[in-house]
Amino acid sequence: MKHARIEFNGEIQNVTVHEDNKVLLADGLKLAEDQVTWLPPEYGTVVALGLNYADHASELEFKPPEEPLIFIKSATTFIGHRQQTYRPANIDYMHYEAELVAVIGKTARKVSRDDAMDYVQGYTLCNDYAIRDYLENYYRPNLRVKSHDTLSPIGPYIIDRDDVDDPQKLALRTLVNGEVRQEGTTADMIFSIPYLIEYLSAFMTLQPGDMISTGTPKGLSDVQPGDEVVIEVEQVGQLTNYIVSEEEYFNDK
Repeated sequence: MKHARIEFNGEIQNVTVHEDNKVLLADGLKLAEDQVTWLPPEYGTVVALGLNYADHASELEFKPPEEPLIFIKSATTFIGHRQQTYRPANIDYMHYEAELVAVIGKTARKVSRDDAMDYVQGYTLCNDYAIRDYLENYYRPNLRVKSHDTLSPIGPYIIDRDDVDDPQKLALRTLVNGEVRQEGTTADMIFSIPYLIEYLSAFMTLQPGDMISTGTPKGLSDVQPGDEVVIEVEQVGQLTNYIVSEEEYFNDK
């Protein structure tokens, strides 16, 4: 089953999502994808991974990390499906990152790798945009690279864990204006989801609604205002996002 948070007629609702992303409200009304405002399906802490795909590390001519490179995403970066991300003025390079996200379903502290998947509620998608201009060190991405407002579209929904056969064997890709720019497979992850849950829960308690954004494969490229960016993960779904200029974004507010 797929679970989402949407806004309709000024009210935020938890809904189930059906074929063609139609949403079913609690009163039985079914609405089309474009009739509602999609919100991030959760607002917990997002722990994100850098250089967690072997092909991406190789693309950048970096040695794969020996332990996870992790950073935290600010809640102000989160936006929902079909929403707008603005490209800051006076930057040279901003790129997408298609990522599978594991959503925690129950409190996890000092969890073993063998038991880790019992703590996963389900999966969603994140487009973890990065502003390359501000990058000082791939091993330590600073806040302006990854925590700029609107830089983390997430959703559209959470699909139940048992509806995905094997999260480590999923194809993922990014399309910009219908053109495939990025393709990969979660089998290329350096650190698997069970490994990451064991690693993280050893020193921080993961709470229901927290999310682990698991990194991106090779194939990054610049995006510009006017672009439609769609990321896809096999068995999970599609997340669509639109790039606008900073001026356009704030003129509409």
